[in-house]
Amino acid sequence: MSSSATARTDFFARHEVLLRRAADAVTERGYFSAYPESPSKSVYGEEAPAAGEAAFRARLDKPFDLPGHPGEAGAVGAEVSPYGLKLGITYPRVDPAEAVAVARTAGRAWRRATPDERAGVAAEILARLNAASFEMAHAVHHTTGQPFVMAFQAGGANAQDRGLEAVAYAWAAQKRHPATASWVKPQRKGEPIALDKTFTPVGRGVSVLVACNTFPTWNGYPGLFASLVTGNPVIVKPHANAVLPLALSVRLARDVLAEAGFDPNVVLLAAEAADGRSAQPLATHPDVRIVDFTGSTRFGDWLEDNARQAAVHTEKAGLNTVVLDSTDDYKGLLRNLAFSLSLYSGQMCTTPQNLYVPRSGLRGDQGVKTPAEFAADLSGALDKLLGDPQRAAGTLGALATGAVLDRVEKARTVGSVRYGGRPVEHPEYPQAVLRTPLVAVLDATEDAEVYRAEWFGPVSFVIATDSTEHSLDLLRETIGRFGALTATVHSTEEPVLEAAREAALDAGVHLAENFTGQVFVNQSAAFSDFHGSQANPAASATLTDPAFVTGRFAVLQSRRPATPADEEGGRA
Repeated sequence: MSSSATARTDFFARHEVLLRRAADAVTERGYFSAYPESPSKSVYGEEAPAAGEAAFRARLDKPFDLPGHPGEAGAVGAEVSPYGLKLGITYPRVDPAEAVAVARTAGRAWRRATPDERAGVAAEILARLNAASFEMAHAVHHTTGQPFVMAFQAGGANAQDRGLEAVAYAWAAQKRHPATASWVKPQRKGEPIALDKTFTPVGRGVSVLVACNTFPTWNGYPGLFASLVTGNPVIVKPHANAVLPLALSVRLARDVLAEAGFDPNVVLLAAEAADGRSAQPLATHPDVRIVDFTGSTRFGDWLEDNARQAAVHTEKAGLNTVVLDSTDDYKGLLRNLAFSLSLYSGQMCTTPQNLYVPRSGLRGDQGVKTPAEFAADLSGALDKLLGDPQRAAGTLGALATGAVLDRVEKARTVGSVRYGGRPVEHPEYPQAVLRTPLVAVLDATEDAEVYRAEWFGPVSFVIATDSTEHSLDLLRETIGRFGALTATVHSTEEPVLEAAREAALDAGVHLAENFTGQVFVNQSAAFSDFHGSQANPAASATLTDPAFVTGRFAVLQSRRPATPADEEGGRA
């Protein structure tokens, strides 16, 4: 270990087996998960659920404790749960320039740590996050509106897996080259020329994570851990509506860093008021060299255009698309699609929006369904899924913001036929705002202006096209121009599936084929599925691939003439 961490816990030794298994998993691309996603007492312990809720409740209505953190303690914070609970937690406010300066200073010793040391620290942070999964689930549930089980899974275990995936990529990338080498060049006359060389992975500099409201940990952890393991200090800038999940993450990270002998200011929290604008000065500060962002297309485009001094990784928004040609399991298709549209009220960057059906109809085992008939059947499947209030609440969660509700209301004015969008009363939280997915029937030609915009939330369109070929052309053209995180095709014909694969490759989007069972296009599995694509405008990065980590560090070399061999024949 580094001299600064002498006599400290060797976290790499503690987690080496896990790190090696994770590094293998990212190359194998099969199923692998390090953190159980079931919120079960049999998995996490009899006392874990109650202890997690008690820990969450104990943080309410008081300043969040971050020992040694710079800034004005208790200065900002006004989180209100979509379920009605006022959290009353306040957080330190740090001037952006001060945050960058403090992080840069703390990062010098962190840079000197080895990749093994940094990966060990990161793995220990993830282990402690996993131990706090129930507290984190309540934090995510009450800041994003996710249903509780989803908050435990996506905000806890699945996010931790995504973090470990980034750790594995970053650790392996830095170890691709040896730490030292002996370079010997033979000469025609005389002794060979010999140099001793060292190769040191060095982080680019201060990293800023600009997180989103709806998935602060799942989308935030890859950038956080990729930057940490590659030797960069990280400033975490949460969304003002969802500070607590990342504040908890920062607190645990700082604890582990201190125990490992490093300055805890390697990780900082940059909370702000709801009307704050600290993301811009943070992202464009000349000493900030890495930016990770999840959120709106407008601000993501702004970052890509203006944070020129930094490597910018964005996940924005797009027009997630489904091409419906034919099926041999119409009921399964409807069930699968209904759940995909309903999960977390469509407030996912992967939720399908544009559903293309030929005017001649979708062919299947239940006959031929015109676009209008398909929309009516889909509405029926949604009603069946969400008919029970308890089940509806556990699937829909709550609308995260008033802007989502406004979008649903606006969607009532478009299309020739509309279904859904009805209120649902939450059985536990009467103040929560819930809406069933609204499905409108559009025409591909007449309503192009409507479906070529993103409608984030529980809004989707069944769009009548001239043919399946026309549907694929629209997939290719709209995603190529506006971007998408997901695309889906349903067909019983192999030539159509092959044409869909080609269209997806042209558009630069990940494709799902014939999903009718218990795997949904919204969901993305760490270590196997890639999320996002640099190949279309919806993202400038992929979670996670080698490109996501390699731009965060450089390998710098030092060369010197080789020391003459000693008497035993070795090098001094």
